[in-house]
Amino acid sequence: MQVVITAVGPDNRGLADPIVHHVTAAGANIFEIQMYDHDSERLFAMLLRCDWPSPASEIAALRQQMHEIGHEKGLSIRTWSRDERTEPPRLAICTTFRPEPALALLRSIRDKRLNATAAVMLGNRNSCRGVAEQFGVDWHNIGDARGEPDNARMIELFDQYEVDYIVLARYMRVLPASTCWRFAGRIINLHHGLLPPFPGFRPYEDAYQHRMLTYGATVHFIVPELDAGNQIIHQSTFTVFPGTSLELIKRQGETDHEPSCLVEGIRRVVDREVELHFHRVVRRGQLG
Repeated sequence: MQVVITAVGPDNRGLADPIVHHVTAAGANIFEIQMYDHDSERLFAMLLRCDWPSPASEIAALRQQMHEIGHEKGLSIRTWSRDERTEPPRLAICTTFRPEPALALLRSIRDKRLNATAAVMLGNRNSCRGVAEQFGVDWHNIGDARGEPDNARMIELFDQYEVDYIVLARYMRVLPASTCWRFAGRIINLHHGLLPPFPGFRPYEDAYQHRMLTYGATVHFIVPELDAGNQIIHQSTFTVFPGTSLELIKRQGETDHEPSCLVEGIRRVVDREVELHFHRVVRRGQLG
């Protein structure tokens, strides 16, 4: 049974030792450790992925032990396993303005084309509140009057709703590195352009300026301080005729293409076809 442990907190010596010692003493086989040291913020973070030898029912005991280590070392530690529950994975859907990607996810879940549960929706704007209410999903606005998000509140909600995966469905804010590490390997972003050539907030405009006739969208795992490259889960494209206006291109991309791309990307993850290992997407079972 695969278990992922993440730890984040103020940098210090010997923070990883008690976590590693406890896991190995329990007989777990560690097959991935990622360490992160952000000097400018004096932030320590670690991801440990292991094959846990005990039944799923004992994950709660492991989580409690990690909580105690975290309290002692001043770390925020999360213990997560897809195998702990038999129910479909729980999604947190994060939005800003555009409702189409979230709507496509909720319709796919309703129609049983996506084996997942929409546990909560949140946004730094209220634009998608009606979509959440339409499908009976709890809604939380974490933004202030200018749309600046309360990142601490966001983390609280992820924990409160016990989410398995966080979906950034055209959520137009950059997550802090500390948030990314707390949920490492579990944050999935929809980018409204092809990566790596068209990153940033204006990929349609950038591609249009390069006179491109092919546009697309990218679904990828979020990795702190790394551009999406090996983290891509799914990409799809659409082609336009020469002379097509930017307005028509964006309309086709935003209302039709991006939502379908996101649904397929999330399907690959919830069906466990792919996972993130050592900052690259691999087929499940292929860790080499």
